[in-house]
Amino acid sequence: MNEQFAIGSVPVSVAAKVYGRDASWVRAGIVSGWLPIGKATRDGKLVTTIEEMDSKYGRINYYISPKRLYEETGYVWKGEKTVTELEHSSAPA
Repeated sequence: MNEQFAIGSVPVSVAAKVYGRDASWVRAGIVSGWLPIGKATRDGKLVTTIEEMDSKYGRINYYISPKRLYEETGYVWKGEKTVTELEHSSAPA
């Protein structure tokens, strides 16, 4: 199947909705490596342990690949920025 993927990062909240989990589960999975859909970085350096998630060290940026999310879940992200947009885009017409 040849899917077209939106450009950019899937928001953590959207990925959480797709998995039926909360955003902290998605963040922890990405950082720990057991959820292989993206990367977590702080100041350009990869964050790879739960201990590094402490906010005292600064903000973490999460990149979630639309292609990897599709490969793991079958969900095609169409650029929704919020869970509300996701819910409206999947509602029957």
